Amino acid sequence: MAELPALIQDLALILIVASIVTIIFKRLKQPLVLGYIMAGFLVSPHMPYTASVVDMSNIHLWADIGVMFLLFSLGLDFSFKKILKMGASPIISTMSIIFSMSLLGVFVGHAFGWSKMDCIFLGGMLAMSSTTIIYKAFDDLGLRQQQFTGLVMSVLILEDILAIVMMVMLSAIASGKNPDGGQMLGSIAKIGFFLVLWLVVGIFAVPLFLRKVRKLINSEVLLIVSLGLCCAMAVFSTKVGFSSAFGAFIMGSILAETVEAERIEKLVEPVKNLFGAIFFVSVGMLVDPIILINYALPIFVLVMTILIGQSTLGSISFMLGGESLKSAMRCGFSMAQIGEFSFIIASLGLSLGVISDFLYPVVVAVSVITTFLTPYMIRFATPAYNSLERKLPQGVIKTLNHLSMFHPNTKEQNKWKSLLTQMGINIFVYSILSSAATTLIFMFFQPLMQQLLPTSWYANAITGVATVLVISPFLRAMVVKKNRSEEWKTLWKESNKNRLPLLFTVLVRFVIAMAYVFYVCNHLFNFAPAIMASVGFVAVMLMVFSRRIKRNSILLERLFINNLRSRDIEAQVHGKKRPLYEGRLLDRDIHITDIEIPGNSRWMGQTLRQLNLGKKYGVHVSSILRGGFRLNIPDGDYVIFPFDRLQVIGSDEQLAKLSSAIESEVLGEDLELEKREMKLHQLIIGSDSPFIGKTLQESDIRRRFSIMVVGLEEGKENLSPFHPNRRFQEGDIIWVVGEQESIDALLAI
Repeated sequence: MAELPALIQDLALILIVASIVTIIFKRLKQPLVLGYIMAGFLVSPHMPYTASVVDMSNIHLWADIGVMFLLFSLGLDFSFKKILKMGASPIISTMSIIFSMSLLGVFVGHAFGWSKMDCIFLGGMLAMSSTTIIYKAFDDLGLRQQQFTGLVMSVLILEDILAIVMMVMLSAIASGKNPDGGQMLGSIAKIGFFLVLWLVVGIFAVPLFLRKVRKLINSEVLLIVSLGLCCAMAVFSTKVGFSSAFGAFIMGSILAETVEAERIEKLVEPVKNLFGAIFFVSVGMLVDPIILINYALPIFVLVMTILIGQSTLGSISFMLGGESLKSAMRCGFSMAQIGEFSFIIASLGLSLGVISDFLYPVVVAVSVITTFLTPYMIRFATPAYNSLERKLPQGVIKTLNHLSMFHPNTKEQNKWKSLLTQMGINIFVYSILSSAATTLIFMFFQPLMQQLLPTSWYANAITGVATVLVISPFLRAMVVKKNRSEEWKTLWKESNKNRLPLLFTVLVRFVIAMAYVFYVCNHLFNFAPAIMASVGFVAVMLMVFSRRIKRNSILLERLFINNLRSRDIEAQVHGKKRPLYEGRLLDRDIHITDIEIPGNSRWMGQTLRQLNLGKKYGVHVSSILRGGFRLNIPDGDYVIFPFDRLQVIGSDEQLAKLSSAIESEVLGEDLELEKREMKLHQLIIGSDSPFIGKTLQESDIRRRFSIMVVGLEEGKENLSPFHPNRRFQEGDIIWVVGEQESIDALLAI
């Protein structure tokens, strides 16, 4: 008999142990992520008293896939559009956290007398909280709909992006070089280039593709297409120097803007749960009791450094970003752990041979312990705030609530700021698109022309014309866009002093567009600079005044905007438009979230008036999403159905109470479910039947026996309906449906 592969044996062991442990943790009302970590410790090679995993390399491979799918789901649920809507707040908080925690890590390492490189790399490790672990903890604790979690996830995504820059800096320091500004700017430019390119091209192409094949896609095909796109972006991400998980998040963010986003999220969830469980089990496998004993003091100090550092410095960082004290503490306490990027930084140090061998297992142990404590730290934030509020004077609390780096500007400054910001974003995005298009044409189209045409001059000329035509919509939009915006018109009319600076912005953008044409000419031809500058000037002028290019530019932009807003547009077309005030409520603790009614909820069949959610929980139902349609501003007569998604307005505390009530008020399990299965039975009316001469209503079969008469058999292909006025006769063959016990009772009479 052939032996099972080690992978199947390991997978069976992991899933069986994980299922047992998570059932116990669910019974104890503890987060599932802790159960997975405990299960990992039980099946690890470090646990001699239980069965162990045979091949760790396969498990780590599956765990990497788990991280990828978890980040893909995060992208579907929390896209870059949400991060951009939050403004500068996440950026300020992220920079402050990374700086303060890195510095704290260096100080702790120095206090232990570790080497300079150990201290520097330790600082980088302590600065990186785990996106995957916190996302799972929020999910287990039912907190994903609360407002503060959105800011935490924004900061975590930005940390993952900046981790790439940090690794470049650490590599430069390890090689004995000082990381100069050019190297750092190069890394940031590379990140920005690919990030914008992926998002713009992805949002332009992916929704268009899904729209074209929508009629051919069922749930199975949509799942395969989604996972295929996720894996493709993960591969491409690794090819350009980023992590596969980051690429998966990008694709999730792109698909989040499509109409199919909600379907994809539900289809991917079982896959995410399976591979995510393996990832968290693999984290538990990293626990080595010997390391815990030998380095108990450093591990304890580092754990306390993370817990105290993030709960204090992290909270201050979020307050600097404009959060209230309570919200900042909930955010800071949630960040108190390290995860996968810390492992990557530690692995980098080992591969470069610049850190001590003990540091990696110590960081792994710290990561596992802080991961285990994460749910408790999240829960502890609110009691800690309540205690602080009682002890501190109200004046101090008020000062902390306004500890922000944001300062109000004058009305005119705000207009200039808004206009210049939009222009800067346009220049950045269209420059990247123009650069990418130019690079692709030079890489693929130019060699093809050189092979097909007899002389290189003709090939270069056709390549040059093609390049300028392709990038012309982007360059025109760069020069012209925002010249007729409300901010521009207002500033132009308000003061003559504004007119010269406004014209200067046009000149700057015109020169940038000329520079692209100049570069194309310089790359393909050996003309004099004056000639190439003249060609660039004429080309850009033609772009600006050409109606065809204007039309193409507007069409491309409209298509992109429609794809970006496809979910909102679909909602409006099908009556699912969200209330206008959504997301713009001024009170920081009041927001709107979606809560789904379970299929076995006791609330189904009741009206909103009967449930009285406003009086019980202090919340308001603004709309109901049901079967692809949105019912806005429902009155008290609306009936709740299973799987309705209620859009509810309230504070974090009120919404948490509502979510808890929905989860607890469910129908109990039917212990006689199989026994009460419906049976179809043929019944012949005999001469002694009490039903002879009676109509169906007079026989009272439905009420007495809980049985329904389906029809009458008369030798036809289908059963004949039993007419209400027809009376039962001897020899009638009828078909009835009911529970077996009821049918037996009917046959017994």
